[in-house]
Amino acid sequence: MSDDEHSSGSGRLLMGLAWAVLLLGLWMWGRQVTDVGQGISATVTGDMAAVGRPPDAELPPAARPLGDALPQRIDIPDLGVQAPVVARGLDRQGAIDPPPFDQAGAVGWYAAGTRPGAAGAALMVGHVDTRTRPAVFYKLSAMRPGETVRVIRDDGKVAEFTVDDVQVQDRDRFDPRQAYGQHRPGHAELRLITCGGTFDRDSHSYTANVIVSAYLTGTGL
Repeated sequence: MSDDEHSSGSGRLLMGLAWAVLLLGLWMWGRQVTDVGQGISATVTGDMAAVGRPPDAELPPAARPLGDALPQRIDIPDLGVQAPVVARGLDRQGAIDPPPFDQAGAVGWYAAGTRPGAAGAALMVGHVDTRTRPAVFYKLSAMRPGETVRVIRDDGKVAEFTVDDVQVQDRDRFDPRQAYGQHRPGHAELRLITCGGTFDRDSHSYTANVIVSAYLTGTGL
């Protein structure tokens, strides 16, 4: 084997290992014990039976990916959400570190990953509630295919995404590749993730994760 082939193979191996570590960390974040204490204990993720309903209208075609730019704000008109986006990394367990609870109205973007609007799957996480009140993604599971998510970027462009899938995955059957892997190779995608199901007071955690998948369908200024 030549040095070039060896280097290329090593690079692919390291990239594969890094991806595997990230998926494991994301899976752990999905299972982690939340710090909501005596928070809302009823089901807080909207109309659970409606999740996955087919859209009434045909979904639009995918748009060409944009260049790299940092996200500044996310708007979800159907949920009444207008929230700042804050860059986040990984915590000590290798999971995406969501915004602190005193910023429960903000959405965390995994800054080491894809930038929203660029080719790949950009990952955003937010709290469903705090000890005392609903948080930014409280109504996330109420989203439906065909609805719009807008990400305002620091290049002055608005990346407009169309929702094509909404899932509530039980923690025990969480599929990180389905949740975080790219569904449309070569296109720009977005994942919005929060806790779901019901709050288990014994384990101090939620029983499921809500995962909204969307893809870039347009841009605005």
